[in-house]
Amino acid sequence: MAVEQTGAASHEIVEGWHDIDWKAVDHNVRRLQARIVKATKEGRWGKVKALQRLLTHSFSGKAVAVRRVTENDGSDTPGVDQVIWDTPEKKAQAIATLKQRGYHPLPLRRVYIPKRNGKKRPLGIPCMQCRAMQALYVLALDPIAETMADHQSYGFRRERSPADAMERCFLLFSRKTSPQWILEGDIKGCFDAISHTWLLTHIPMEKALLEKWLKAGFMEQGILFPTEAGTPQGGICSPVLANMTLDGLEQKLRDAFPRTTLRGRQATIHLIRYADDFLISGRSKEILEQEVKPLVEQFMRERGLELSQEKTIITHIEDGFKFLGQHVRKYGETLLIKPSKESVQALLEKVRKIIKDNKQASAGKLIAQLNPILRGWALYHRHVASKETFSNVDHAIFEMLWRWAKRRHPTKGRRWVKEKYFHEIGPRKWAFSGEIEGKKGEVLVIHLMEAAKIPIRRHRLIQGEANPYDPAWEAYFDERVGAKWQEHWLKRRKLIALWREQEGKCPVCDQKITKESGWSLYHIRPRVYGGTDSMSNLLILHPYCRERVRYQKLKVTKPGADKVP
Repeated sequence: MAVEQTGAASHEIVEGWHDIDWKAVDHNVRRLQARIVKATKEGRWGKVKALQRLLTHSFSGKAVAVRRVTENDGSDTPGVDQVIWDTPEKKAQAIATLKQRGYHPLPLRRVYIPKRNGKKRPLGIPCMQCRAMQALYVLALDPIAETMADHQSYGFRRERSPADAMERCFLLFSRKTSPQWILEGDIKGCFDAISHTWLLTHIPMEKALLEKWLKAGFMEQGILFPTEAGTPQGGICSPVLANMTLDGLEQKLRDAFPRTTLRGRQATIHLIRYADDFLISGRSKEILEQEVKPLVEQFMRERGLELSQEKTIITHIEDGFKFLGQHVRKYGETLLIKPSKESVQALLEKVRKIIKDNKQASAGKLIAQLNPILRGWALYHRHVASKETFSNVDHAIFEMLWRWAKRRHPTKGRRWVKEKYFHEIGPRKWAFSGEIEGKKGEVLVIHLMEAAKIPIRRHRLIQGEANPYDPAWEAYFDERVGAKWQEHWLKRRKLIALWREQEGKCPVCDQKITKESGWSLYHIRPRVYGGTDSMSNLLILHPYCRERVRYQKLKVTKPGADKVP
């Protein structure tokens, strides 16, 4: 199938999905997004609207939108129409369907996911076309959101993470002169309650299309339910809309308590927000209760939102508070941030369930299920004072595995069980080990990871005004990406060397390889034809570029050489 490929001004016919020039496509999108940022900073809203229209009607924008929704984790989950785009032909055809004229979004498919407290969170799954349309218009909306965002907002934003929010907590509360009181804010049903009127009035995007998304409704057990408030949870646009709704609270607090005045300096009002969870610091309980809380309630009321009176509490730093799975508390003059008890219990319950469900599985298969969970949890908490907690978690899991091993062999002695499942690996005397089958059919020995082996490293807080869409911040983010790779792949020296050799770019599309884009290892000379794992025979590519190389049978060489089909 032939597809018309256009950027902002180019016109070219390509044969299909894998014939798209992704280097040019990504360049066109990033260039338009940078121009949107510039126009937004200058307050030229007519120019912003024109650039948004140019991006959302371009081939490049549509191709990137389709690529996003067909390569994320939910790409094989259909909406109410049961349609998925799982072939190159379907992806190419989908690009032509992303037109505003004649577009009518289908209702969301309502599903429920369990929460930690035992309740269930409603989630809406849009159909593929609606996801792609949302992804397309978010390309033009997110640069505005980033430019206008609160500096101390860290949730659902590029290049920001919970670690940034927790590092901000540490810097704010660790000093001797730090504020002592904290307002822990909780918004009642934030995503489900945002006023449609407010969104349609204040969100800078195509109003008719936004209204269609907001009013699409959802299907549950074959019944259509209308939506009178809230954003489409589960939709790609939902996090951006929610962030833009809550942005402005930081400035409102700054206007009420200006730092240049004695009152503002004494009040020490600071905001830290991650999505709809937020903290506000203050010098006294009275200021937070009598002045700050009413101001926040008024801000929320304008947007159709309401604070939960039961969960919105004011706490002293010496009593401690929980935020993003961590517990923050000051002991005298020392501030300690640790994994919360609830986070530890949730992890151990998950591990316990996996062990219970795998009574007959081999040790290797059990380890293969446990390691990703343990590693993910430990990496999340590695930036705070977690060493003791990690050791306690390792001990608790060891006891679970010892009981699992003893139960499998009730007639064997302790020494026999120990020698079968627990081996000496370097300094580790009791490393839980097993065997799994490798990709080539070979037998591989696998060991259970220890959380205590994860090094504790302070996170480097992102600068509040940093904008990943603004070319002025390009060098800053390049440096941060390099630092992340060195930390994340410290033991994978070959990958780090390859990434540096390629200057952090994919040789196929010449775009950056990041944690968000993902990577795929590529052998220049295939192993089946005698290729080795030496540096001279290896490259790292984007996953979609790796697929293109395989599909088009491209010959890819080291940086500096040409790609020849």
